[in-house]
Amino acid sequence: MKTARILIAKPGLDGHDRGAKVIVRALRDAGFEVIYTGIRQTPEMIAQTAIQEDVDAIGLSLLSGAHMTLFPRIVELLREKGLSDVLVFGGGIIPDEDVVLLKEKGLDEIFGPGTPTAAIVDYLKKRLHA
Repeated sequence: MKTARILIAKPGLDGHDRGAKVIVRALRDAGFEVIYTGIRQTPEMIAQTAIQEDVDAIGLSLLSGAHMTLFPRIVELLREKGLSDVLVFGGGIIPDEDVVLLKEKGLDEIFGPGTPTAAIVDYLKKRLHA
């Protein structure tokens, strides 16, 4: 069985990546292969990296409030490029009412501040059968 490949990305102008780096480390420690894009990535850059790296899932981290624009745009680009099977999940400062809308727009799950890393690892293991 191949090791699941996870892309962790920071879309937009959000320059705070401590949380994303914590997730990267937790996922690597759990046995996933993790690619981290770094900060200030465009949706197009994230979609292109997903193609190049042949990922199974993308985790988006955003604190700037632009999640309702950037997250759905990334899902849209993935679908346009034939990657509708890539699991997309997000995290950051996202109001509860936006979580429902983001899921309607194609995100699989949203994790808020304080979510234990073990919960994210368990979620990915179940969803990716890893």
